[in-house]
Amino acid sequence: MEGTVFTPALEGMQHVKSEDGVMLTKPFLDVCKLILPVIEKFGAAMALVKSDIGGNITRLENKYLSSPTKYTHLYTMVQEEVDAKSAKGSSSCTNGLLWLTRAMDFLVELFRNLVHHQDWSMSQACSDAYAKTLKKWHGWLASSSFSVAMKLAPDRKKFLDVVAGNGDVNSDMEKFCTTFSPFLEENHKFLASVGLDDLKAS
Repeated sequence: MEGTVFTPALEGMQHVKSEDGVMLTKPFLDVCKLILPVIEKFGAAMALVKSDIGGNITRLENKYLSSPTKYTHLYTMVQEEVDAKSAKGSSSCTNGLLWLTRAMDFLVELFRNLVHHQDWSMSQACSDAYAKTLKKWHGWLASSSFSVAMKLAPDRKKFLDVVAGNGDVNSDMEKFCTTFSPFLEENHKFLASVGLDDLKAS
């Protein structure tokens, strides 16, 4: 493998915004998809997160494919649902984007922990990232399932060896966090502007 598991996502991030700085649907979803192989390396510990992310990507992608020209810009589909008063529905694209962004917040925080806390075990890095991101949006049931899953987290060194390929994994993880975070912040800012950034899990 050329570079690390993060290399394709780092390359993809260069295309997430249009020349005039607008978030583009397909490139954003493609970067999220490119993180799925990283999550796969966590095994059972991340099965929930992986299926959640995969499902939300598919939902947004299907909407995009229904009219690629109309939905070139990521926020068009949200704005359309806001105008139609259907944004709060559990199967809405707005809901899909919100939870996809939150799951990515969790992963960014997790990778950040692995870079900055070299002495932490994988389950400690996961639990801390969860507490800082997803936990406040999850109900008791999701929270409990998550805590159980974190106990299945792989050995830190084994995981890093697997995702490193022949590249510098710490440097790539750091780059991923630094480059991807502003896109996620922009999603939150847009969702907040239409009053939808604080929806909890149903």
